[in-house]
Parts: sequence; C-alpha cells; structure tokens
Amino acid sequence: MSSIRLFILDTFARNGEMHGHKVRLQAEREHLHLWTDVSVGSLYQAIKRLLAEGLLEEVRTEKEGNLPERQVYGITGEGRLRLKELQSESLRHIWMKPDPFDLALTRLDPEKLDELHTVIASRLDELASMLSDTEVLNANAIDGGYLTVSEALAVSHSAHRLRAEIAWLQEVLDAVPKIVTDERTRQPDTL
Repeated sequence: MSSIRLFILDTFARNGEMHGHKVRLQAEREHLHLWTDVSVGSLYQAIKRLLAEGLLEEVRTEKEGNLPERQVYGITGEGRLRLKELQSESLRHIWMKPDPFDLALTRLDPEKLDELHTVIASRLDELASMLSDTEVLNANAIDGGYLTVSEALAVSHSAHRLRAEIAWLQEVLDAVPKIVTDERTRQPDTL
C-alpha cells in the first residue's frame, strides 16, 4: 500500500491542476509527516513516478513573477481509476508491520541479559515521551478547528497505537525476570 500515491492522486483529483510545490504545501498544511508515512521530501520523486506511469500528465509550464518556471500537472483518467482502487484497498487492508524488536527479544545476547530491564525501561520512557509529544501535536491540530471529523480521527490514531505499544511493553518489562531465567536455563536448539 502506498500512502504517498494515495495522497498525491487525491490532491490532484480534489484540487485540479497544479505544480509540485503546491502539492508539497498541501502536505505541509495537513502535517502529513506527523500522522502518515508520507515524507514531504519524497513528493517530487513520487510525482515523477506517477507521471511515468501515466497516472499524472504534464499540462503546461507556468511562470509567476520572478519565480522559475514550474511544470503544472493534472490527474489522468487512469490516475482517477487507480485513486479509487487505492482508496478502497487502503480502507480494507490491515497494515501492521512486524517490529524488529520482537525478533530481537527472542534472540537475546546471553552476555547482556542483566541489561534487559534497563533497555526495555528506556524504550518505555521513549515511547511515553513520543506519546506525550503526539498528544500535544494532536490536540493543537484538533483544537485548531480546521480538521474534518475523519481527519481528527486519523490524527488521533497514532496516539492510540502508542498507548497499545506502551501497555504491551509494560507486560514485557514485568516479565523480564522470567525472560532472563528462561534464557539462562534454556538448552540450545539443535537441528
């Protein structure tokens, strides 16, 4: 699933023809980097890929004042069809990436077992700090009054995910003594 493709195609479908800088301004205005995996810096490359795939097309070149010439793009019929597919797929597909932490937890360094509690507690502190920052940013965005109902819910999603991660990691921290005992007494696997 590609959030950046969905964002760009939807932006063109909603706003009409524009140059890449306007797409970037829209992403910044919506603070996409705070609540999606869309990197504002990668928008121009993604626009070029969509252009090469025939989902966007060059419409004209535009020059405003002393600014350099800018290429204006528009969404194609094929782009509109792909947008509808992306919207549908994104609502139906569940996206949960595996966390490398899980594998590392099952492959602990026997020489560092005494550090496990400190490492996990530090991770918990970092997640709590991330949650606090996220809640402040979310409150500012939501209280600003410029978000739609669905945008406010989307913005709050990351805080809900962080709370769930914190609750699970607290379970791991509570289990550290058992984990360490298990690691020290377990016999090596043989194939």
